[in-house]
Amino acid sequence: MADDHIFEESGSDDLNGDSGILDSTPPPGELLKVYAEGPVTVFGFGGRDVPDEVSLAGYRGQVYETIGKPNCTTVAFDLTGVKMVPSGMLGLMTSVKQRGHKVELYNTSADVKEVLRIACLFDFFDLREVEFDQETNH
Repeated sequence: MADDHIFEESGSDDLNGDSGILDSTPPPGELLKVYAEGPVTVFGFGGRDVPDEVSLAGYRGQVYETIGKPNCTTVAFDLTGVKMVPSGMLGLMTSVKQRGHKVELYNTSADVKEVLRIACLFDFFDLREVEFDQETNH
């Protein structure tokens, strides 16, 4: 199958950070979208699964840059339609909280809740059910 490969040709074999994962960064905003910025900054995945570990490296900088603004106190991730969350994304969410932000997870599926329980992170994040405008995603 053509979709079975994980690594995309990016023209670079540089290792990204300390993860040891080749950087095949999708264009910014291709999957991870900022639904709202301000005191509550909301990221979402457009109802699709969270990027795998390879793509995640490219989003880490986008998240840190966006939440680095002085008025951002709460960071939310809309997980509507997401069935699996890679460990790297859990790590990113955890590091956002360790940087002093409140972290909310919106519309987590039963599968994601189970992963949070197993990873002992269920009580670490605030889980909420919210509705988004289908046209604007916020």
